[in-house]
Amino acid sequence: MSQENTQQATAKEQIKALEVLSTLPELLTQHLTKRPDAIAYRAYDNKAQAWQDITFKDVYNTVHEWRHAFAAVDGLVAGDRVAMLLPNSPEAVYFDQAALGNVLVPVPLHAIDTPKSSAFILNDSGAKVLVTNKLLKWKQIRDLDATPNLKLVVITDDGNDVDDLAAPVPVMSLATFLAHGKGSTLPDVQPKPTDLAALVYTSGTTGNPKGVMLTHRNILANIRGVLCNLMPYEHETMLSFLPFSHTFERTTTYYLSLALGFTVGFNRSIARLQDDLKEIRPTVLMSVPRVYEMIYGKIRDGLAKKPGYVRYLFDWAVEVGWRRFCRENDLPVEPSGRAWLDPLVAGFLDKKVGKPLRNVFGDRIHLFISGGAALNVNVAKVFLGLGVRIFQGYGMTETSPIIAVNKEGHNHPSTVGPALPNLEVRLGDGDELQVRGPSVMQGYWNRPEATKEIFTHDGWLKTGDVVTIYPDGLIRITGRIKEIIVTSTGEKVPPSDLEAAIESDGLFSQAMVVGDNRPFIGALAVINPAGWEELCKTLGLDPEDDASLNHPDARKAALRRIKSATSSFPNYGVPRQVVLLREPWTIDNGLLTPTLKLKRNVIRQRYADAIESLYDVLGQKS
Repeated sequence: MSQENTQQATAKEQIKALEVLSTLPELLTQHLTKRPDAIAYRAYDNKAQAWQDITFKDVYNTVHEWRHAFAAVDGLVAGDRVAMLLPNSPEAVYFDQAALGNVLVPVPLHAIDTPKSSAFILNDSGAKVLVTNKLLKWKQIRDLDATPNLKLVVITDDGNDVDDLAAPVPVMSLATFLAHGKGSTLPDVQPKPTDLAALVYTSGTTGNPKGVMLTHRNILANIRGVLCNLMPYEHETMLSFLPFSHTFERTTTYYLSLALGFTVGFNRSIARLQDDLKEIRPTVLMSVPRVYEMIYGKIRDGLAKKPGYVRYLFDWAVEVGWRRFCRENDLPVEPSGRAWLDPLVAGFLDKKVGKPLRNVFGDRIHLFISGGAALNVNVAKVFLGLGVRIFQGYGMTETSPIIAVNKEGHNHPSTVGPALPNLEVRLGDGDELQVRGPSVMQGYWNRPEATKEIFTHDGWLKTGDVVTIYPDGLIRITGRIKEIIVTSTGEKVPPSDLEAAIESDGLFSQAMVVGDNRPFIGALAVINPAGWEELCKTLGLDPEDDASLNHPDARKAALRRIKSATSSFPNYGVPRQVVLLREPWTIDNGLLTPTLKLKRNVIRQRYADAIESLYDVLGQKS
């Protein structure tokens, strides 16, 4: 038996062992007898200026301390919500595992979200405890809105000077929080599979985010389903850099790795991602399309400065590798007069082009998973052709989150693969994908009408995505029932709410935001003549000169106005570039429907060049 087959056989045994687990805290406790001294996490210690290894036994002991600390909070009982506003870190794991162990419901907040959005989630969820890393984050939330449900705020990184127990909402350092827990009695109640394991907020189609209720059973079912499609090796190493507030990262890099006893390294920052890839040397990488797009953009920028023969070799390497990939995955191979050369040049081209690219990600990765948004087909072709084994998947927060993912030997990058074996899929009205199975959410927190709306009368979840399901089960996403922008980082932005906010400023008479499969939101904005004239006067520009529309000062001023008008939206929803237009969108010029709705596709086609100007190569402009 080959090493690979041996590894996967062992992994099958690990997966089989998961069948006896029913709640998420068991994912950790199972390792106390199996591998207590194995490395669970690697994190950078800023004080020591060195990487720290944390064993499963270390994790359990620290989680036990946190459980006692939660137990010491007056009035905190089973089922209460506790919120986390932390970067990916061991502390985020300790928080989550301790909360689950005490039958509390974790509410992960986006680490870079706006204070207003965080305040809304705290109040909507009724969270009684907030754990965050910086006092400043709490002050920004506190100064913006009242949080009457909060009983305690814990600050992990700022030292003991933050203690303010007499404040309306008491503030404790982490050290004080843990010290208060010493000697407390842990609750008698144990978590059940049907208990809520997370309340994860997603923007959906309305202005305010909705809390998705996921149980222990939901998440464990999704883990088991994923492992049926993608078989890991006996031991893997992963790098955590996507936000813990995203279900994709929580279920895969956090829960799945904990379930199988893998090692996870925590990325210090996106700016240090490449350094940390080299340090952690992951074997599996969970990512969003944006990461691949960034690297692709840098490659193209670099190639543009190279001699012609270098670009020629690169394109030839992609061509040869893509034919190999197609043969391996039963895809049609494009005819080429030089395909006969492939066996002769493949090794040379891979050495010169493919291997250097793969080394960008470290030297050990054998499995790349892309999720959260659609991966550009051209980008996929380059990476797959150069030996970067990307498997595209698909899901939504409401399904814990993965619905489908491509499989080894049947990796079709124009699809998102087949549905997980423990999920049922079908086509509804308008070829909308509908899903049923054990990983589907319980509903939206305190939103019975929204819950009713997203489910069919016979209990299938409506995804909102228009798909084709092929006879072999592969699913191809072709559109959306409702217009939702999904950026290449996986963030979902409802355009109509955002556009209405922009139009509330007198400078703009009409607006349409773009950003589908792009790294950030951009805007097309039709100016209001009166507001435009006033702005030009302050900037010393001629309002009648079309060149003024593209003047850097005008666009900067417009962006400031847009930022102010959209301040209630999460940061990822605020446009970062704008194109100013003079011609109104009307029924007569074909850009509005008879009911005065935007003809989005027509507008996108009409202003295709302008939209492209918002983004450089695949949106590298920031």
